Amino acid sequence: MKKWIACFLLLGILSCKEKKTDFSGDAPLKASDFIGAFPKITTVFSVTDTNVGKKADTLTIGYKALEQFVPDSALDILTGKDTKRLQIHPVGLIEKDKENYLLLNFVKRNKITLGVIVTDKKTKFLGAKELLSNARDDGYTHSVSVNREPTFIVSKERMGKDNTLLFSRTGWVFNNAGLFMVAIHDSNEEPRKSAIINPIDTLSRKNKLSGDYVQDKKNFVSLRDGKDPSHYVFFIHFEKDGGSCTGELKGQLVIHTPNTAQFSASGDPCVIDFNFEGNTLRIKEKGSCGNHRGIKCFFDDSFRKKRESKTARKQG
Repeated sequence: MKKWIACFLLLGILSCKEKKTDFSGDAPLKASDFIGAFPKITTVFSVTDTNVGKKADTLTIGYKALEQFVPDSALDILTGKDTKRLQIHPVGLIEKDKENYLLLNFVKRNKITLGVIVTDKKTKFLGAKELLSNARDDGYTHSVSVNREPTFIVSKERMGKDNTLLFSRTGWVFNNAGLFMVAIHDSNEEPRKSAIINPIDTLSRKNKLSGDYVQDKKNFVSLRDGKDPSHYVFFIHFEKDGGSCTGELKGQLVIHTPNTAQFSASGDPCVIDFNFEGNTLRIKEKGSCGNHRGIKCFFDDSFRKKRESKTARKQG
């Protein structure tokens, strides 16, 4: 009799082990099961737009399952509005002390997009970014390399005239303001003249210091409302010496006194002081900000606050 009882217990244990986790999203998904679907990445990870589909696991995660951990607004960045025939496959997991970085492939017909989702250790969503797509038809070979920091090196290469290799490489890091920011940029291509895109222009500007501080269209500092009155999101762009030396930085500043604030971010040696006097903003580089500017120019200048209509402020 005891032997039969032992057999039934063993069969029960085996059947529990064989029960597969439902990743469709039709049922609640445990955070531990969600994270466990991603193979751990412990070395440098590299992928190109030609083999991005081969890097993913065969497991499929349903869109509804991903929605349990990632808001729709963030998923739109990676998937677009149309999610019909969308397949999501885990690529890998980079574990850090405070965050998890989840790499996923989003497959729609023949288009494959590699994206990264950042969560805290309780699987609370922190940020997301598209890294690579196999659908770009611009004559370049695109690739991504991720180290253990992690820094996401997004690269593109093509053969130019005289059979020379032309390249651009941009390193992105996730900072303590909850944003992906450029940590390093290297290129041997001539910069193309194009309109300057302000990535925070549409954010709220209701707080006292929010607004645009300008010299001209190519030299300005934009401030927008942060998570509370002592935090602001900022974007700096400048072009000096006839455009031969440029600088650009997006991040979060913290107010220390009514007239002073500072930017600093974990893993970034760049530190910038902000000083407000009336309608004038003075920025002064303190740390090493060479990853965000040219070698012979610095974040060191004054800007005047631009008057804006009441309508613009209300819309912000």
